[in-house]
Amino acid sequence: MAGCGSALCGCCPRCCGERESRTPEELTILGETHEEEDEILPRKDYESLDYDRCINDPYLEVLESMDNKKARRYEAVKWVMVFAIGVCTGLVGLFVDFFVRLFTQLKFQIVQNSVEECTEKGCLALSLLELLGFNLTFVFLASLLVLIQPVAAGSGIPEIKCYLNGVKVPGVVRLRTVVCKAMGVLFSVAGGLFVGKEGPMIHSGAVVGAGLPQFQSISLRKIQLNFPYFRSDRDKRDFVSAGAAAGVAAAFGAPIGGTLFSLEEGSSFWNQGLTWKVLFCSMAATFTLNFFRSGIQFGSWGSFQLPGLLNFGEFKCSESDKKCHLWTAVDLGFFILMGIVGGLLGATFNCLNKRLAKYRMRNVHPKPKLVRVLESLLVALTTTVVVFVASMVLGECRQMSSTSHSGNGTLSFQSMSEDVNSSIKTFFCPNETYNDMATLFFNPQESAILQLFHQDGTFSPVTLSLFFLLYFLLSCWTYGISVPSGLFVPSLLCGAAFGRLVANILKSYIGLDHIYSGTFALIGAAAFLGGVVRMTISLTVILIESTNEITYGLPIMITLMVAKWTGDFFNKGIYDIHVNLRGVPLLEWETEVEMDKLRASDIMEPNLTYVYPHTRIQSLVSILRTTVHHAFPVVTENRGNEREFMKGNQLISNNIKFKKSSILTRAGEQRKRSQSMKSYPSSELRNMCDDHITTEEPPEKEDLLQQMLERRYTPYPNLYPDQSPSEEWTMEERFRPLTFHGMILRSQLVTLLVRGVCYSESQSSASQPRLSHAEMLEDYPRYPDIHDLDLTLLNPRMIVDVTPYMNPSPFAVSPNTHVSQVFNLFRTMGLRHLPVVNAVGEIVGIITRHNLTHEFLQARLRQHYQTI
Repeated sequence: MAGCGSALCGCCPRCCGERESRTPEELTILGETHEEEDEILPRKDYESLDYDRCINDPYLEVLESMDNKKARRYEAVKWVMVFAIGVCTGLVGLFVDFFVRLFTQLKFQIVQNSVEECTEKGCLALSLLELLGFNLTFVFLASLLVLIQPVAAGSGIPEIKCYLNGVKVPGVVRLRTVVCKAMGVLFSVAGGLFVGKEGPMIHSGAVVGAGLPQFQSISLRKIQLNFPYFRSDRDKRDFVSAGAAAGVAAAFGAPIGGTLFSLEEGSSFWNQGLTWKVLFCSMAATFTLNFFRSGIQFGSWGSFQLPGLLNFGEFKCSESDKKCHLWTAVDLGFFILMGIVGGLLGATFNCLNKRLAKYRMRNVHPKPKLVRVLESLLVALTTTVVVFVASMVLGECRQMSSTSHSGNGTLSFQSMSEDVNSSIKTFFCPNETYNDMATLFFNPQESAILQLFHQDGTFSPVTLSLFFLLYFLLSCWTYGISVPSGLFVPSLLCGAAFGRLVANILKSYIGLDHIYSGTFALIGAAAFLGGVVRMTISLTVILIESTNEITYGLPIMITLMVAKWTGDFFNKGIYDIHVNLRGVPLLEWETEVEMDKLRASDIMEPNLTYVYPHTRIQSLVSILRTTVHHAFPVVTENRGNEREFMKGNQLISNNIKFKKSSILTRAGEQRKRSQSMKSYPSSELRNMCDDHITTEEPPEKEDLLQQMLERRYTPYPNLYPDQSPSEEWTMEERFRPLTFHGMILRSQLVTLLVRGVCYSESQSSASQPRLSHAEMLEDYPRYPDIHDLDLTLLNPRMIVDVTPYMNPSPFAVSPNTHVSQVFNLFRTMGLRHLPVVNAVGEIVGIITRHNLTHEFLQARLRQHYQTI
């Protein structure tokens, strides 16, 4: 029976056995059909996070003890944690960058010496074997790390996007994940794969943000620190937002872009205080990385010369060329066309990668894990051979000149010749010439991007075309294999080659000599990257901050918008595609307009699993062990002969008394206010209160609302609260009216059972032990599993009073609420479950994230049209 827990996207074995009897709409809801193919892709069940505060009695006790001094201390601790997250994220980036440079320089130095020797001796096959040895070893190590923690594969951005959206992906923010991610990505990049280290930095920062404020880790169980702060999904999600933003800031030197990334790409709940903390964390990460990188590479500690892992350099025309401009109004037309082409290329990239991902999910992932390692080695082998052969066969030997920039760039050949191994490559070419293809392939990707941005006349159109085609195909094949890998830098490099190709064509064949080739390379990079990831606001600011040139704001923004609109016409962004393939119930920013034809009653789940305010232990254990729901409504029944029931059973009496005390009426409220007003000194007020009391009905007589409820629901059966739901129940028994009082989480019920919070039937509920707020959250975020607990010492006939620990005032909606209102409330408030309560206080259904997914709403809309 469906309940009110987390969104369940997959199918249980029992349900899958009934697949043939399901309707097409039900199969669509379960994600078992696809537009392109009928085969079933593997899906998983994901648990939702809860951003809403549970304002129960333990929480109110904390608030009552909280004074201004404690509040300021709590806020100060939060600021310290934010700063520490930024610093640690910067140090993770420093670690990755240092060893990537070390391994890459070592590999290229040995291979370059071998190529120079073997070019004369005719033993280039030996040089290829040396390069294969380095690359295969590094990629093998990266694959082994992913076998240890599978969630460390890929860039991690889809997983963090899901987490910020309110979905808990298993293992995504564990300490083991960040260790495998950071070490794996440096081996992937050093292994010559067409991947970047900037994307995984976002995931690493998010893991730091999730784990550092907790001061505990499942991987370090022996280290237990008593740190009582930030023990909720709400605080943890805020720190993950800060960590993800810090990862962007460390990768690109863009703290503002990192803040906007967290806002644009996931976080459904946002406020001004969180914005300030996230920006502060991003600044801390940027300047921490800048401080250490500048000191290590230049020896000038405190100079802050290298703001991020990826630096685009300075775009500036030569002073000798008076006609040169970075861009003109006429160039905007070309930029728009490049945006269209970039959107088409990005859509093609995403389509091919989606088909590859589906193939891997069907044919690679179900097989032994060694197959994934072999696939990674195959990609590394193919990439290495293609790079080596393309540099040897397809590269052009071009004449070296004293200045390669021809007035357009700021980096001269003399300045770059100080480090020949990382810039100009002379592979397979005679003296005084260099190989333009090898210059792009046998350099770190960041160096290749800099050359495309700032070197003019260095690469022929044929070389750029072949480089773009090979890089496009190999990077598409690489993204998705079992190694940590980023997509930002490969997309930028591929797009930069496309932009330089456009600039060369405009110069050579159209005669536009005034254009600045570096600008077209930058716009090409933005167009292709925007067409792949479909980011707009944050990506615009990231590129502006990376170039340190505000005048590029307008062309970058226009290009990204056009690329996104063009790509969206064909498919989704690459991260959204991988999220959908995983079956994660991601909620978009808003629903479609036609969804307002549906109401909350159309999408809710009416078949509920619930608990009573006072319930026996045997009933709670049965409910927890036979369901997978993560929350339960706390309800009472509407009975026609309540007084007779109250005489015979203490458990039922406690439940009925709680219901009566919870019912709010206008007469009762006026009675309480009149009693409190009698203490006023004014004689008129006292007289008015006396008059009010004399006209009130006797307290013993039931109010009109209660009479209406009893008359309305007398025909329904009266069942004892300690009876578990049965399959033999009739429709009236299963869906009898239930007065809604609140919600209680599975974790809270398990905590109450573990700590023995209960009372006997012969005692009053006041004798039940009370737990503090800290005790309720002591096991966060890994609460015990009910199936692993030994509850033999508990008397199954004991009673648990859940009312002090439930949330008595959760967000709720009316059955007639439009779907757009339900969606906005659920997403913006970061809810996990949303009760549907009718006009007389009865719960009639529950809405979870699963009920608001695009597939579910589409299926319900089709059913709505069929009924019309």
